[in-house]
Amino acid sequence: MHQPLHIPGKFLVIAMIALIPFTISSCEQQPSKTEGASTKGAKSEKPEYFLLRAELEKKYGYTQAVKVGNIVKVGGVISIDDNGSPMAKNDYQQQMKNCYASLEKVLKHYGAGFDDVILENIYTTSMAELQKNASYRQQIYTRHFPTGSWIGVKELGMPETMIEIEIEALIPNE
Repeated sequence: MHQPLHIPGKFLVIAMIALIPFTISSCEQQPSKTEGASTKGAKSEKPEYFLLRAELEKKYGYTQAVKVGNIVKVGGVISIDDNGSPMAKNDYQQQMKNCYASLEKVLKHYGAGFDDVILENIYTTSMAELQKNASYRQQIYTRHFPTGSWIGVKELGMPETMIEIEIEALIPNE
């Protein structure tokens, strides 16, 4: 019969300590062989800014939309005219329609439509009104609804506004 192999405790502890650096380095995330391969030689994507209401946006210090690559991020739109005056006071559905009309202008600028929208966040001062008027969105999103959130807030940028909508769109390859 063979005798079991006896390893002194000190040797075992030293061996385990010696193996720790190798174990840690093998657990570190290593870049895959394809990582970076698709970006080699590709030019960096520069943001393309779009001002829907240039004077107003310059006055308040924001840009309505920014495109990077084939993603367009559109900041929240509210129901205002080109001078920044609120429209459709106390008419939730018309405010909603005005928001979507502004969003459509931005999307068209980039050669896109509502079917290209992948994210929609709606901020509202009245969740009950949003729920009551939500069916209007079926006229906007004819193929599918984007992901997103409905967020109830105390107030928006202007006291007369009851709804603000922001979106992200994936622009079709040109």
